[in-house]
Amino acid sequence: MGPPSNSGFYVSRAVALLLAGLVAALLLALAILAAFYGHCARVPPSALPGLGDSEAECSPRRQKQTPTPTPGSADELAVTTTPRDERPPGPWDHLRLPPWLLPLHYDLVLWPLLRPDKLPARSLLFYGRVNITVRCTMATVRLLLHSVFQDCEGAEVRGPLSPVTGNTTVGRVPVDKVWFAVDTEYMVLELGEPLQPGSSYELQISFSGVVFEDLREGLFFSVYTDHGERRVLIASQLEPTFARFVFPCFDEPALKATFNITIIHHPSYVALSNMPKLGQSEKEDVNGSKWTVTTFSTTPQMPTYLVAFVICDYDHVNRTERGKEIRIWARKDAIASGNADFALNITGPTFSFLEDLFNISYSLPKTDIIALPSFDNHAMENWGLMVFDESVLLLEPKDQLTEKKTLIANIVSHEIAHQWFGNLVTMNWWNNVWLKEGFASYFEYEVINYFHPKFPRNEVFFSNILRHVLREDHALVTRALAMKVENFKTSEIEELFDIFVYSKGASMARMLSSFLNKHLFVSALKSYLKTFSYSNAEQDDLWRHFQMAIDDQSTVILPATIKNIMDSWTHQSGFPVITLNVSTGIMKQEPFYLEKVKNQTLLTNNGTWIVPILWIKNGTTQSLVWLDQSSKVFPEMQVSDSDHDWVILNLNMTGYYRVNYDKLGWKKLNQLLEKDPKAIPIIHRLQLIDDAFFLSKNNYIEIETALELTKYLAEEDEIIVWHTVLVNLVTKDLISDVKNSDLYPLLKKYLLKRLNSIWNIYVTIIRENVLVLQDDYLALISLEKLFGTVCWLGLEDCLQLSKELFTKWVDHPENEIPYPIKEVVLCYGIALGSDKEWDILLNIYTNTTKEEEKFQLAYAMSCSKDPWILNRYMEYALSTSLFTSNETNIIEVVASSDVGWYVAKDFLVNNWKAVSKRYGTQSLINLIYTIGRAITTDIQIEELQQLFNNMLEEDQRIKVHTKLQTIKNENLKIKKQRDRMAEWLKRNT
Repeated sequence: MGPPSNSGFYVSRAVALLLAGLVAALLLALAILAAFYGHCARVPPSALPGLGDSEAECSPRRQKQTPTPTPGSADELAVTTTPRDERPPGPWDHLRLPPWLLPLHYDLVLWPLLRPDKLPARSLLFYGRVNITVRCTMATVRLLLHSVFQDCEGAEVRGPLSPVTGNTTVGRVPVDKVWFAVDTEYMVLELGEPLQPGSSYELQISFSGVVFEDLREGLFFSVYTDHGERRVLIASQLEPTFARFVFPCFDEPALKATFNITIIHHPSYVALSNMPKLGQSEKEDVNGSKWTVTTFSTTPQMPTYLVAFVICDYDHVNRTERGKEIRIWARKDAIASGNADFALNITGPTFSFLEDLFNISYSLPKTDIIALPSFDNHAMENWGLMVFDESVLLLEPKDQLTEKKTLIANIVSHEIAHQWFGNLVTMNWWNNVWLKEGFASYFEYEVINYFHPKFPRNEVFFSNILRHVLREDHALVTRALAMKVENFKTSEIEELFDIFVYSKGASMARMLSSFLNKHLFVSALKSYLKTFSYSNAEQDDLWRHFQMAIDDQSTVILPATIKNIMDSWTHQSGFPVITLNVSTGIMKQEPFYLEKVKNQTLLTNNGTWIVPILWIKNGTTQSLVWLDQSSKVFPEMQVSDSDHDWVILNLNMTGYYRVNYDKLGWKKLNQLLEKDPKAIPIIHRLQLIDDAFFLSKNNYIEIETALELTKYLAEEDEIIVWHTVLVNLVTKDLISDVKNSDLYPLLKKYLLKRLNSIWNIYVTIIRENVLVLQDDYLALISLEKLFGTVCWLGLEDCLQLSKELFTKWVDHPENEIPYPIKEVVLCYGIALGSDKEWDILLNIYTNTTKEEEKFQLAYAMSCSKDPWILNRYMEYALSTSLFTSNETNIIEVVASSDVGWYVAKDFLVNNWKAVSKRYGTQSLINLIYTIGRAITTDIQIEELQQLFNNMLEEDQRIKVHTKLQTIKNENLKIKKQRDRMAEWLKRNT
């Protein structure tokens, strides 16, 4: 799947539990619907290609009037759903399939009843037939397949098959009963006689199911607008365990098979699947309607999660790369506007680069890439038919001044890298999903760097990957990257696709490449990919091929086997903090803990890592050393009293750890920054600031140590370094509350003095020709924070420019606000304006259909400083249909601002029932937390409790009280740090 967003959006545990409850309710509703549509009129099974009248009937929901059945006949079969407490113990109680059958080949027919003249309301039916050729490895009278939310229309087992011709040599094996173990997602076939080990059989199952709108699991449909008309398409998302939602199958990644796929669809639609179209024919249903039957060529061996289908009314652009066709599919108006051209132009060269790098050709004869109107996973790497959300594939002309080009290039590269990591070589089980997601995430940056050699690779990797994952990872709470446990529920497998498999996985690959060398790294991967092509692998298989590559040379010498080194990183959670004493050369490692305390030894220690230390001394790169113990002496790292003697660990931040120094080490680096900041490379100026502030926040060093590093900033002209400073120093909680303390005027004076130079550079660019930034990725991702901070600090030039840009845009919409600062400009345009400007924005909001723009406008309207406008805003949110709940909770947005905090508090007290009805009960709890964000005393907690007690149930009150206590304790810690910051600023302003 595509890499997760780096937007910083996370769902709280409470919200997650609520969502889990909603999902459970939805599943129940689906089960009821399944029972309901079982009574509806159906297309006879014989209407599907290959389905004859001899098909064994197995649906209990349609009562047939038939003669008395003979023993073993199809009409004896009954399908039941059996709860766990009403069935005997058996293999259906386990989360993994028994090893009795190995799938070899699927013949799959799908027929969704989608017609262009009748758009579905909330759901539509589909019918299917699957013939699965299997090899029996153990005698059994029970067959288990995965199946969820399908009605079984018929089931037969034919065989054993001739090993020579593959034809049936014995009629069939009786199927006595079909039943479903819903909790473990199995279809169980009870046979009248056992299957024989070593023989092959064909399972023939006809079924039906439901396609829901935007469910994003299995088959789903999306309604969209193209050339002003409402249209609909059907697409699939089968990873990780949703193939079972579409057809009965062996839905585990190691159970690879080949597939012949047939899709029946309305003639006005195009059908796409993994392979090229093999042929088409026409079919007539029982009502006389014409349908098109599209068949596709046989796939390579692949897991069920990579099977893909799309039925759409799209157009495409195409090109040929090394004899293989590449097509980008999208809405017809998007294709006509050229919005797919950028993706098309980068796709072929990316395939060629990776083919050459791995010396393994792309396995399929074509590649289709389709842009869906909405796709929650960003993208999916299905072999031969990759699926994207159009927002991360299509490039509109106005996107030239965003980071969109790089985003599209990254995600396209990520999904193409999956054609080798995941598709060609698949992890044996989901506990090693990082083997595909981590390496795909790593190679997306390698692709970008190959095509753009001047691209600031280290700074971009830090900004997009490393900074985010290091903030989430720590020793006590997070999980290991690779886990030994294999018995995961479906919901638990989905949860594995998190920031760790993507970003920590990519960081592991990058660290591995750095302490070996690029040639050795790629050589080992070539061997691994070639050996396990069309098969499955585990983490140890990867390490074995790296060890083989290392053993075949003598240049790179390691302190342990590659398995021991890398297992120390992948089999334990968190990361180490490396501390160097530059006076003694003693280096030590310890697990990173949130908010380190003095008696840290009382906490569980994760042990040690085998840490590669690449380092710089006095500006010169030094030889790699290893910290393979908790403490070790490196005399070469000692520094003298000379101003020119200094050390920085973790060259280019390729190691997955934080670096700390003793007081002398930090002092040396601070002095160097003040004297000659360019002596330290950009990536290490980022590193020093980010590590220092992060470690100070968690009690590893004093806040003053981090602040000392900011003294030189008047000389800093790299906007990405300033971005790192500001995201660490000017935090969200600081912005919300600092104006109520003594810190703000001190911080304002200190920062504005140092911001002057960098501000002048970029304000000139904004005024004269902002388009010069269109290929400056670091500026595009950094400018909003810079601009927003300067305006927040009250610099008149920033406020006036915001007002000027806002007014020009309102008066003449063709004068677009530069995208990187648009959100800030909209906010200050409202904050500095009156109800006139607010009403203009409301009108624009009402008339736009783009979700991203709606979110920007909704946030901007909360920036008003007039309480009556904010109150009216919240009333609109509750009383009109303008602000739908899937966009944002308006009351929560208002409560996040300094003026809105007071207004939202009173509004919630007076309108809590309406708020609860509009946004749900959980929204009340979230609002209470937002309103209570500044509490520092128990009295304030009691006041809030009394204010909101009538809104909450007893268990919710207890939960809220506990959370408010946590917020209070956190605020007290923040207050202590702010007091120390204020004292330091007084001495240094």
